Amino acid sequence: MKTKLIFVTGGVVSSLGKGIAAASIGAILESRGLKVTIIKLDPYINVDPGTMSPFQHGEVFVTEDGYEADLDLGHYERYTNVVTSRNNNFTTGQIYYSVIMKERKGEYLGKTVQVIPHITDEIKEKIYGAAKGYDVALIEIGGTAGDIESLPFLEAIRQVGHELNRNQVLYVHLSYIPWIPAAHELKTKPTQHSVTKLREIGIQPDILLCRCDRELNQEIKDKIALFTNVDKDAVIQAIDVDCVYECPILFQEEGLGDKIVDLLQLWTQRPNLQKWADIVHSYQNPKDEVTIGVVGKYVDLRDSYMSLHEALTHAGVALNIRVNIKDIDSESVNKKGEKQEWENCDGILIPGGFGERGIAGKIDTIKYCRETGVPYFGICLGLQVAVIEYARNVLGIKDANTVEIDPNTKENIIDMMEEQKKIKDMGGTMRLGAYSASLVPGSRVAEVYETEQISERHRHRYEVNNKYIQVLEEKGLTISGKNSDLDLVEVVEIKDHPWFIAVQYHPEFKSKPGNPHPLFHRFVEAAYNNKKTTK
Repeated sequence: MKTKLIFVTGGVVSSLGKGIAAASIGAILESRGLKVTIIKLDPYINVDPGTMSPFQHGEVFVTEDGYEADLDLGHYERYTNVVTSRNNNFTTGQIYYSVIMKERKGEYLGKTVQVIPHITDEIKEKIYGAAKGYDVALIEIGGTAGDIESLPFLEAIRQVGHELNRNQVLYVHLSYIPWIPAAHELKTKPTQHSVTKLREIGIQPDILLCRCDRELNQEIKDKIALFTNVDKDAVIQAIDVDCVYECPILFQEEGLGDKIVDLLQLWTQRPNLQKWADIVHSYQNPKDEVTIGVVGKYVDLRDSYMSLHEALTHAGVALNIRVNIKDIDSESVNKKGEKQEWENCDGILIPGGFGERGIAGKIDTIKYCRETGVPYFGICLGLQVAVIEYARNVLGIKDANTVEIDPNTKENIIDMMEEQKKIKDMGGTMRLGAYSASLVPGSRVAEVYETEQISERHRHRYEVNNKYIQVLEEKGLTISGKNSDLDLVEVVEIKDHPWFIAVQYHPEFKSKPGNPHPLFHRFVEAAYNNKKTTK
């Protein structure tokens, strides 16, 4: 069977949830027995989001092969069996860079290089290459219909529809139906205008997903269908939900899956979304709740820690416990002394990050957890500051620091590998993607994983300095996981603490709603046990 292509575009405003919509469609199609992949095309000129501020773009999701990707790839992996790679995310920057390199090598034989056909051909080549070997490839186009940045991508997918058979290509458009309180009405005009923008460049949507905060009656759906030239049963309600994992169920109930297989002429098995129903039921009917404090410097934008928040939710679903996430600004802890915020938390997590800002507050937080027995889970930078805190307050090395903050420190307990110091490009100095680790037999982390060999995804620039390992272990900090090939610390823990584990990698990237990462599962469980025994 030739690969079927489904293009997902967005209109009216950004942040409507194209990524979750595409992922939900992928989940529905997988439940029908189809082999699916999902690709994200981003219109920004950055080569990748790796050097972009989390406040600008949300978290950077890291793939197995070490690509720094758009956070939507995290949705793709959480909802489907897709294991993403650098072939699942392309940016304007990458496309233009590739075309310019070809021009410099003379591959265009002296022709004038233009957006059409050279840029659009490059985009199509990426799409066809990434889609090969799958039953269905979903391609999400970043941005909003009408944006100048996304025009080359929209033109390219229009050409794809022209080149392939009609039953091989499908256009799904996610739009917005706002409720106007003063008029007490849902308004369809923004969606009409958004579809008009697509039709102006030759794209007629086959299916409309209408984001709304209340039910759309049949009269409204019929009106939208009439003015946008789509079938009545192709106007799908995308209503706000309190649990995003309910989206595949609601889309299926609206007939989205049936409409897709009908238009693409796909023969599939009957859909089975029971696992999603079980996840939603557990989320909506918890037996109890637990509060996890996340101490970081990007807490003002929830998307900055998207995968981490979802991983905590996954653990809660598995335990049938509602996980309340309390965001704590690490700078305010240090400046205002708001340590009372810790007292309301059953467990504390410090996630990854870069730079000096907020480090002092994180160190104070870890000292509090270590001394009071509150469960602590450190990720990436959360491991590095845990080691610094231990060195300062247990070993008495008051000047212990990371070269990220003080390049001239004499107590460089966190340092950069020698081979990395010679690299000038920011992305090139980082350890990215999947690396293996060997866990110490009998350690708590080995017990959590139920194995002594693991592979996890990394995104960091600095490492624990091996010359301090012996003295750290002599004073009670267990180095319970190391990368044997590079001789680098991967996991530290405190044996006599109820739960104190910090890891150099990012386990949140491999957590799924029906299969939570074991570290998150056991951390939330430890936090819940702490709540039961202390409150």
